[in-house]
Amino acid sequence: MTLYSCCLILLLFTWNTAAYGPNQRAQKKGDIILGGLFPIHFGVAAKDQDLKSRPESVECIRYNFRGFRWLQAMIFAIEEINSSPTLLPNMTLGYRIFDTCNTVSKALEATLSFVAQNKIDSLNLDEFCNCSEHIPSTIAVVGATGSGISTAVANLLGLFYIPQVSYASSSRLLSNKNQFKSFLRTIPNDEHQATAMADIIEYFRWNWVGTIAADDDYGRPGIEKFREEAEERDICIDFSELISQYSDEEEIQQVVEVIQNSTARVIVVFSSGPDLEPLIKEIVRRNITGKIWLASEAWASSSLIAMPEFFRVIGSTIGFALKAGQIPGFREFLQKVHPKKSTNNGFAKEFWEETFNCYLPDGSKNSPASTSFHKGHEEGLGAGNGTAAFRPPCTGDENITSVETPYMDYTHLRISYNVYLAVYSIAHALQDIYTCTPGKGLFTNGSCADIKKVEAWQVLKHLRHLNFTNNMGEQVDFDEFGDLVGNYSIINWHLSPEDGSVVFEEVGHYNVYAKKGERLFINENKILWSGFSKEVPFSNCSRDCLPGTRKGIIEGEPTCCFECVDCPDGEYSDETDASACDKCPEDYWSNENHTSCIPKQIEFLSWTEPFGIALTLFAVLGIFLTSFVLGVFTKFRNTPIVKATNRELSYLLLFSLLCCFSSSLFFIGEPQNWTCRLRQPAFGISFVLCISCILVKTNRVLLVFEAKIPTSLHRKWWGLNLQFLLVFLCTFVQIVICVIWLYTAPPSSYRNHELEDEIIFITCHEGSLMALGFLIGYTCLLAAICFFFAFKSRKLPENFNEAKFITFSMLIFFIVWISFIPAYASTYGKFVSAVEVIAILAASFGLLACIFFNKVYIILFKPSRNTIEEVRCSTAAHAFKVAARATLRRSNVSRKRSNSLGGSTGSTPSSSISSKSNHEDPFPLPASAERQHQQQRGCKQKVSFGSGTVTLSLSFEEPQKNAMANRNTKRRNSLEAQNSDDSLMRHRALLPLQ
Repeated sequence: MTLYSCCLILLLFTWNTAAYGPNQRAQKKGDIILGGLFPIHFGVAAKDQDLKSRPESVECIRYNFRGFRWLQAMIFAIEEINSSPTLLPNMTLGYRIFDTCNTVSKALEATLSFVAQNKIDSLNLDEFCNCSEHIPSTIAVVGATGSGISTAVANLLGLFYIPQVSYASSSRLLSNKNQFKSFLRTIPNDEHQATAMADIIEYFRWNWVGTIAADDDYGRPGIEKFREEAEERDICIDFSELISQYSDEEEIQQVVEVIQNSTARVIVVFSSGPDLEPLIKEIVRRNITGKIWLASEAWASSSLIAMPEFFRVIGSTIGFALKAGQIPGFREFLQKVHPKKSTNNGFAKEFWEETFNCYLPDGSKNSPASTSFHKGHEEGLGAGNGTAAFRPPCTGDENITSVETPYMDYTHLRISYNVYLAVYSIAHALQDIYTCTPGKGLFTNGSCADIKKVEAWQVLKHLRHLNFTNNMGEQVDFDEFGDLVGNYSIINWHLSPEDGSVVFEEVGHYNVYAKKGERLFINENKILWSGFSKEVPFSNCSRDCLPGTRKGIIEGEPTCCFECVDCPDGEYSDETDASACDKCPEDYWSNENHTSCIPKQIEFLSWTEPFGIALTLFAVLGIFLTSFVLGVFTKFRNTPIVKATNRELSYLLLFSLLCCFSSSLFFIGEPQNWTCRLRQPAFGISFVLCISCILVKTNRVLLVFEAKIPTSLHRKWWGLNLQFLLVFLCTFVQIVICVIWLYTAPPSSYRNHELEDEIIFITCHEGSLMALGFLIGYTCLLAAICFFFAFKSRKLPENFNEAKFITFSMLIFFIVWISFIPAYASTYGKFVSAVEVIAILAASFGLLACIFFNKVYIILFKPSRNTIEEVRCSTAAHAFKVAARATLRRSNVSRKRSNSLGGSTGSTPSSSISSKSNHEDPFPLPASAERQHQQQRGCKQKVSFGSGTVTLSLSFEEPQKNAMANRNTKRRNSLEAQNSDDSLMRHRALLPLQ
């Protein structure tokens, strides 16, 4: 049974070996064997398997010069290690390298060879089978290239814990250690590349892009990560398409239609060169230009795409390239390749034929011919397109340096260096096993693995803990996901002016170790768009919104498609494409273009503005006129007019008017806390003081004239001290109101932002409108009482109370302040102060003009009326009027009483006062006295009442001047006494008061 099993396994192995004949592998014996998987061809020939006969292995086509260089890098590294005296001394590394043909099926076929060999070794059949050609098991595999291929290989190798170190598979899915237990790589994870792509788009302020990805484990995860990064940066994706090198023509046409009809100019492509090539060819055929291609590292330097005939379409490509490394001696090694010398390399024969377009006659069959080959550049993918034509025989003396192929492009070794680094990583893991000290090993109880019987899983253990310094002085250690963190170079495709080939100009780099926001560096001066332009292309769904506007959402469209909306007043945007307008600070407002904030206009009733100047001039005029009147009254203080108007109260009244006019000035200028707290009390107290003086002055005379018989008690009661006391008490009430107001809710300066958006009104916040109402209400109450007394005393002698003028002044006062209330409530800002100033000035001018201007006119321009006779005459006339009316009333009453009794037989009763027109003077004066009387000042008053007119003639002289005149006066006064009642005596008693 054991012998049967041995034969079965050998048969399986033999079949597997036959499928990959001697020319389809590179193999060399050694103590330890490393496996290798490289894309020596770009694909396989399409073949219809109808299963009418045994299926044959598909044929690999389109030679990949670049893949052969990667294979050479592995062989070079192994030979360099074998010749090293320090690294694995006395140990020889061998290799078994297969062609994956860039397909999963071929890669798995090769991987089965590694696994089958390992299983044969695990059965330990040497004692049953004499296997002289036995090859040791493969303890590690270098490869594969594409992420999709590596995914399939990793699933298989992971079952047996055979370490796989990839040099070009960057899919982020391969970092999943739960699924890919034995996978490691020397290339950075695509996650950083996708982030870098989004950073580049953000850097150039693009927000409208399309995406294309290979339909495999490389393209799909990469573009998915890019979408996540784009969403975070508000980058919109117009279209997203999947491609493959095996897509049929109809699918390619559909993708091209989408690209052609899209308004997005930037196209992000996560794909390999072979998968992208059919699409690019169709785009070139349709001549779709003006697109910017953002290339992942898998095709950014591919010679399949970077061809001069494609440049007009993809000349604006910006791509990522891996960091280049240095491999000393590798150039010479590449030049030594020869079919006859490279006996261990079964791929050398085909390489030679493809390079020189010939065939080696000692070959078993003609190799697929190639009529052309593509020039490559730094790490570009090269390919030959095979035909069935026969080639001329090769001489074997061809010079490899005379032909330009991607194989000899060693100026920027990127993937080749990754292969080199992968081999050295495995070698250093073996070195750790070789130098392991028992008790300090990585295995149970610190044990070490036996280097001569090392197994794959033991190598995997040491690879996970690997840490060494490479030939460039950099530390190499795999992280917990089996990845190496690396940086990217950013390249831009240029057209060489020398030979017209496509060259890759490094224009920046991406440092994954730097802080976010500082990782990307681009030198824009080196970038050529479409091969010649320096202007950055536009790839946005909508045109940029200029400063002063913001982006507005268009319903049903992506967020990147927007309309530009002007910022509202009070908001601004100082950047292009602002998502929202920023509000200006409280004391600022947006300028006309809404691009910045400017300080708000500050308004108050200023001293310098025309309105403020006019009000100030009127206030100063009022102060001047009041001061003038006060000066006139002071100068003529002993004249009868001044005395008759209660001189002391008049002075106080004028002083209060001065305060009224002055208080209006507190309402002008920038409101401060102290002016706000002073102006209303000053205004209120000044006006109350003024009204109180008028009230006391008017009421005093009225009460005296209405008294039955004026006595000394009246004179004492209405003395000067009591008048001032009443004025003080009335004013004190207002003072108490102001004190309570200032204590409970003091007014303060207030910056009002709410009335008008662009203006800050500096006003006074009154603190309490109720207190202001009490202040004005109390003033109006006193004015109403004053108006009542003034109206009641309107018929008194004008020299005593000027009743009609005070009545007018009070009417003006009420009109002003009643109008003030709605005006105050309906205005705002500085006009509130202006309204109050106008009210104060109007009321003050009304009081000043009505009460004092008539007297000043008499004093200055009618001095003849400013005499004691005029004053006494006015008083006597008033007394006579009252007496005559009283007599007439008594006569009428007596007549009615007589008529009711029937006893009336005589003449009609008449007044005992004789009329000058009908009778002579019953008491003629002597001639000398009459002459003296004519020389004196006298007055005649005509009094009309009842049935006629009576002329009253009175004259007065100072007692000390003429005794005769006094006797005449007494005679006339005795006549008055005989015909008047107690009312006449009441008014004559006021004469001494003058």
